[in-house]
Order: sequence, then C-alpha cells, then structure tokens
Amino acid sequence: MKLLVTGGAGYVGSVCAARLLESGHEVVVVDDLSTGHEDAVPDGARLVRADIGEVAGELLAEGFDGVLHFAAKSLVGESMVDPAKYWDGNVLTSLRLLAAMREHGTPRLVFSSTAATYGEPDQVPIVESAPTRPTNTYGATKLAIDHAITSYAKAHGLAAVSLRYFNVAGAYGRFGERHTTETHLIPIVLQVAMGTRERISIYGADYPTADGTCVRDYIHVLDLAAAHLLALDHAVKGEHQVYNLGTGTGFSNKQVVEACREVTGHPIPAEFADRRAGDPATLVASSAAATAALGWTPERTDLRTIVSDAWEFTRARG
Repeated sequence: MKLLVTGGAGYVGSVCAARLLESGHEVVVVDDLSTGHEDAVPDGARLVRADIGEVAGELLAEGFDGVLHFAAKSLVGESMVDPAKYWDGNVLTSLRLLAAMREHGTPRLVFSSTAATYGEPDQVPIVESAPTRPTNTYGATKLAIDHAITSYAKAHGLAAVSLRYFNVAGAYGRFGERHTTETHLIPIVLQVAMGTRERISIYGADYPTADGTCVRDYIHVLDLAAAHLLALDHAVKGEHQVYNLGTGTGFSNKQVVEACREVTGHPIPAEFADRRAGDPATLVASSAAATAALGWTPERTDLRTIVSDAWEFTRARG
C-alpha cells in the first residue's frame, strides 16, 4: 500500500514508518519538524516538510491507500496553559485531514489516540467502554478527534481505527524517544544515568499501591507499531473501531527506577516529592478487545527489556 504517515519524524511515528517500509509498503512522511527530527525519518521514506493541515489536500491528491495520523501537540502541562495551540494544532488540523481524505477518496485511517481520553478511571484495567472524562486539554482534543472520525466513518464510509495507548517506551535501533521537553519517566531517569540530570523526582509515595508510588502500564514501541500495521489490515469501511493498547500489567515508579539502576549500573539518586494534581494511582489497560479483533499480543512486556532498548538508544546518541 501507499501510506501517508503524519508526524513520521517523531518517536512513535518514525518506528511505525520503519516497520511499514520493512513490510513492503510505500511510505510518505509529512512532518513540520517542530518536535520531530529529520534524521529520524527512516531510509526509503519520502519526507515532506510541512504542516499536514496545510498540505493534506495537495498530498492526498497523489492517491494513497491510507493514512496513519501521529502528528499532534502532546504536552499535557502546555495544553492547560495554551489550549488554543492544542485545539488548533490537534483538532482543526485533523479536521482538515479528514476533509482532504474524503475529497480524494483515501479509504482508511489509523489514528494515534491516547489513554488520556479516559481521565481518572473508575476501575482498572481500563476497557474501551469506560467513561471518557479527560482531565486536561490534550486528552480533550484527542477525544474530540475520535468523535469526528466516528462521524466521518458513518457518513462517508471511512474505514478507521483509533488506538489509545498508555505509556510508550523502549526503542528500535536508531529510532527512539528524544523530546526537547521530556516528560516521560524512563527517558528522564536515563538522563540521570547519562549525567545530564542530577536526580529523579518521584511524585508521591503514599498512593494505595504496593510500594506507595504510581503504577503505569508500559508498552514497548515495537509492540505498538505492530498494532498499527494490524489495524491497517483490519479497518472496516464505514466503521470506527477503538482499541486500548497496553500490557495489562503495571510497574510502579519505584520499579522503573530500580530497573534503570540494574540496566545502567548507575545509582540514579532519587527523591520523593509531593503528589502532582490529577495523577491517578494506577493506570493499566485491558487490551482484550485488540487481541480479539486484531490478533495483537504484546511480546516485549519485560520492564528490563523495555529499559535496555531505551538505554541502548540513549547511549548511542551520547
């Protein structure tokens, strides 16, 4: 298939683009490089440096079999202080993309959604029927896009799949996580091991969990990419399917730090800080629906494996 990957110079987008190429697809990456990196675009993919909202019509006029839509603003804190940036950059851009897909008859879409659409869950593991009550603007914009996709699927026959993932981690060779503003735990802890950060702060030690720290579901980026490829094959005309992606188990913040210590051999000084507002004690996904419908099962669920791949990528970049 000829596929358009928006945000393909970013972390998850670049890994998915690489796996698509390895699977024999033709890949065009569109990325404005505001947060992505040109050298993250895999060899063999054509890069169009532009805002997808501005060039969607022109690009899709070439004729594509599908779109994998990763391009987004994704900093939770920033979304709360600059909501306009998120409603415009996420929602309006996606609406322009959907309109261009309809105009040019692009038949299928796989959308990078998020567990942030659920907010604080009533129960875990979280299933797709759980109430969607996002607690931040970022999650609200992703949920709004999901609603728009549902409308387009029903009205115009779009075959669409939204994948709501939890904490993505790990790396795939030269494709890994490197954000200018880093907010994810594993890369932050590895920055301490690299000497670019003095210590790690663990927010909250009095949660109702086994060791008092927050528990999160970590999914390896390669397992995530595999789900996107399966979603392309299982998208159904006129339907919008939504699936959670996770491992079904969680690791606490303390466990993550300890795994990083073991993998890196660095003591990684840590200190406890006050809880952050809005941080649920436990976020774990049920991926039963994705397993049943897509035949997807995560294979790299060991925390040490996830950390080791991320560490190898981090060291390689110096």
